[in-house]
Amino acid sequence: MPRYRLLIEYDGTGFFGWQMQAGQVSVQGVLEDALELLHGQPIAVHGAGRTDTGVHALGQVAHVDVPKSWDPFVLRNAINGNVRPHRVSVVDAEEVGEAFHARFSATKRRYLFRILNRRAPPTVDFNRVWHVPVELDAGAMHEAAQYLVGKHDFTTFRAADCQAQSPVKTLERFDVSRYGDEIEIHAEARSFLHHQVRSMVGSLKFVGEGKWQPRQLRKALEAKDRAACGVVAPPQGLYLMAVEYGSASSPES
Repeated sequence: MPRYRLLIEYDGTGFFGWQMQAGQVSVQGVLEDALELLHGQPIAVHGAGRTDTGVHALGQVAHVDVPKSWDPFVLRNAINGNVRPHRVSVVDAEEVGEAFHARFSATKRRYLFRILNRRAPPTVDFNRVWHVPVELDAGAMHEAAQYLVGKHDFTTFRAADCQAQSPVKTLERFDVSRYGDEIEIHAEARSFLHHQVRSMVGSLKFVGEGKWQPRQLRKALEAKDRAACGVVAPPQGLYLMAVEYGSASSPES
């Protein structure tokens, strides 16, 4: 069966996350329904990562094995025609070899977290940013974020129901920048724990507000205790921006 890699974007507001769950509308479920309409049989969609309820994606990747060969662009358009009116779009499709796996072949995942830092609430960006009306010190947040870069035990920033075998991850980038009223937080790693990015961002908010000094984020990390974590940031500010793959996972590999 030919295998296709799909580049997908979606507004997570109307979904119960990526993963299909009984009785809930999910991104995976909407895509599988569309593919079943096209092929007359169930088609499994394998995603690069599971985003939570309300989390958005501009660069989610998935692969599918289908019973017939398609021109990739025709397949893309056919899926998009069948996912309406859901706010999901297959941006690109390409045929790949059997060795490619959307999840296990990934070498890096890049996330963006957006904070709207002003007194007035959002309108156009409602459900697309975390609105924090109290002024935040982005410089102090960036300083604190650097304590988390590298290979660490991230138990403090791990959800209680996280299913990862180990809390040890290597955070390759964790940067904080301000652009006018918006603060952008960029995180990059091969993989993340459940709620890791949102937990780290919530703790950075404490630093930005002056409740914590930057070094207190390091102490929270070293505690290896979920109780040492700050608040968990809400999902609507989080975006899966891209999933990267090595040359061994290139098309037709």
